[in-house]
Amino acid sequence: MRSIVRTLTRGVLIGFAAATAALGAAAAATGPYIVMSSTTSTEQSGLFAHLLPAFKKARGIDVRVVAQGTGQALDMGRRGDADVLFVHDQAAEEKFVAEGFGLARRPVMYNDFVLVGPAADPAATRGRDIVAALRKLAASNLPFISRGDRSGTHAAELRYWKEAGIDDPAANAPGKTFLYRACGCGMGPALNIASSSDAYVLTDRGTWLAFKNPGKLAILVEGDSRLFNQYGVIVVNPARHPHVKLAEAQAFSDWVTGPEGQSSIAAYRIDGKQLFFPNADR
Repeated sequence: MRSIVRTLTRGVLIGFAAATAALGAAAAATGPYIVMSSTTSTEQSGLFAHLLPAFKKARGIDVRVVAQGTGQALDMGRRGDADVLFVHDQAAEEKFVAEGFGLARRPVMYNDFVLVGPAADPAATRGRDIVAALRKLAASNLPFISRGDRSGTHAAELRYWKEAGIDDPAANAPGKTFLYRACGCGMGPALNIASSSDAYVLTDRGTWLAFKNPGKLAILVEGDSRLFNQYGVIVVNPARHPHVKLAEAQAFSDWVTGPEGQSSIAAYRIDGKQLFFPNADR
């Protein structure tokens, strides 16, 4: 009987030890983390797969990314569902901070937007002037794919249409022949739709360089100063949402705008081409 009790007791202790070890391992695996709401371009370009492991190695903090359009990312911050934002619509970002939802916005890096379309360019848009290119597109019967998702890219696209004299490209295109389609999707899916339908689309250069399904598409308009694309980082204000992980979020903001993070951004390349250019010290 004693041997049975000893055996049972030993089994219970071993099981308890194993369960304790498993719980400890799970806790260690979880560790400190922050939720970052960001744009699709930073994820779909591959930048985060390069950048975030370097941050974890330096600071021991995991970053859980929710990639969506900048407008949605800012809404997530307003609700307190994220600790930090990494986005690219400066006017909307400054409004977010002015309304008290975020601490100071800090510049991180930039690249540019480009207009992509069929290499044959039937709308004759090729050149440096994005506004002139959109006017030509609006007068055509050719397809244009819009993100239509309140992203930073979508906001920039709508600014360019407005400069071209078209407040609502879906409704007010001259002649009503313009095939404007809003997909309500991220940059990668929008590029896939454009590729499969030989359509025009505005994209950030980083996602374009990482895109693996270009089909007949090529860059047609680039180099216009209006196509400048700035990214910023904002820590969500704990005065609005006390549960925000301020110390960890601030650690990320400091790191990505500091020498280590800026060097890591500059080092990210695809086929030898640099996708993003650090400018936190501007």
